[in-house]
Amino acid sequence: MSRAEPRPVTGRSPGMGDMGGMREGHAGTGPGPITPDGCAVRLWERLPVRDEPDVVAAQAPPGGSILELGCGVGRVTRPLVERGFAVTAVDESAEMLARAARVPGARTVQGTIEDLDLGETFDVVVLGSFLVHTGDAGLRQRLLDTCRRHVRPGGRVLVQREGDGWHRDVPRESPLGESGRLRVASSEPVGDGVSSVHVEYVFPDATWTQTFLSRPLTTEAFERALAAAGLAVDAYLTDDGTWARARLAAR
Repeated sequence: MSRAEPRPVTGRSPGMGDMGGMREGHAGTGPGPITPDGCAVRLWERLPVRDEPDVVAAQAPPGGSILELGCGVGRVTRPLVERGFAVTAVDESAEMLARAARVPGARTVQGTIEDLDLGETFDVVVLGSFLVHTGDAGLRQRLLDTCRRHVRPGGRVLVQREGDGWHRDVPRESPLGESGRLRVASSEPVGDGVSSVHVEYVFPDATWTQTFLSRPLTTEAFERALAAAGLAVDAYLTDDGTWARARLAAR
């Protein structure tokens, strides 16, 4: 990936939970449960945590409330709770959420992000895992609407986005933890501005693969999408531009 340091790639796709078959355009292989978007639960349990907790913590008031959308197995949830934040962790996958629920002090909610309406607001809302790049533009807007609906006035929405050249610089490979390798094998256009991405995670004792659909977004297109949801980007928080901060747009 074209980032300052290698990060796990995911095609986490909202909208199905662990029910039904594999989501159209998505696939996954490897040991253990595979969610309908192709994510391997056991893989996510072993992926290293990078700077995500630092990025989020720097934007939240001490002891503040954080809504983590698409929490997976709780890799980011745990360090945030350990730093004293009140974290509500949401995921559609029961398999994923069962792991996140093991974090002492975390509140967990199972459900699709686009349909979430908790009737409360938070200091910080986090939409990570590149979910903003879902191939379905209508679904993307619903995800962002959820962010807007749950951020308090004066609060912050943090969105993780793909880096520049992410779909061009393939194939590419980078270290993953102490013994793994991450290989982005291909990113092929499939029409309507959407690409099919194939990723391999290779460890000495196991290999997982995932194929998912992703819609590349220029900075301008990304900011327009947030604006359409009533959010205004006011800062990019990392040198590679993969974490953006937004606030409620002025009315």
